[in-house]
Amino acid sequence: MRLSCRCSKKPEAGQEHGQHPRHGDQGDVALTLTIVALAGFVSWLISTAAAGGGEFIFISAVALLLGGRAVAPVVTLGNLLAVPSRIVIFRKDIDWKIVRWFLGGALPGGLLGAWVFAHTKAEWLQIVVALFLLSAPLQHRFGERERSFRVRLWWFLPAGLMVAFLSGLIGGMGPVLNPLYLNYGTVKEEMVGTKSVNSSLMHVAKIGTYATLGAILREYLVYALVVGAMAIPANRIAARWLKRLSAKSFRVLVIWLMAASGVFLLWITAPCSRRSSDSYWFLW
Repeated sequence: MRLSCRCSKKPEAGQEHGQHPRHGDQGDVALTLTIVALAGFVSWLISTAAAGGGEFIFISAVALLLGGRAVAPVVTLGNLLAVPSRIVIFRKDIDWKIVRWFLGGALPGGLLGAWVFAHTKAEWLQIVVALFLLSAPLQHRFGERERSFRVRLWWFLPAGLMVAFLSGLIGGMGPVLNPLYLNYGTVKEEMVGTKSVNSSLMHVAKIGTYATLGAILREYLVYALVVGAMAIPANRIAARWLKRLSAKSFRVLVIWLMAASGVFLLWITAPCSRRSSDSYWFLW
């Protein structure tokens, strides 16, 4: 997501358009790559184990180090390169019925959202998404209720359109679609595998539009490749954890990570007259 805070420092030269600062010391570049790599590893570890929620760690790293404008293209590129390893691991658990319905809406939604991204700002959407995520524990009675409402298969078509559009517009939607999967009865490996296929094809549509509109810089590819490489061991470790979780434990983990993501989004978008962008480092 395109994170913003009204008290952030004025960007350095070269950052106005999402470019990373031009460091004179190669050690600074190496440090930036290292932080992005570690953030990507932890992000994918959490996201695979809980079907989302960890990407906000990666998002905050990109926003801090590369600038808010870099978030959407870098996160999308990173996800596109990282998802294939997850698909391979969970290939036997993918629900292809959901995939077919979801993609019918996700492909046009991703194209439209990425196009709008290049022409507007939509930070206010972060607040709407945050409030929805915060409601997850109440919807599922803090994990005790398996379903808060019944979902029909065709619902994934309009959901795909909406989520892909918003994802293209603000960079990512985190676990915002998880309630739909949970209420359809999709859990654990099936949920992770199915979401991975859906997101990968959605990212393809977004990347094509970003590239056409000139929103992808060459240096973004370097960071995306680093994240893609770190996702391979993270996905394998998380897959082992996932096998040990019961369906209820998985549901509780998903719900509370959704709430945590909502808190993070509200914090990052709140008025912050007394704090500087340096305070973001507490997230690590």
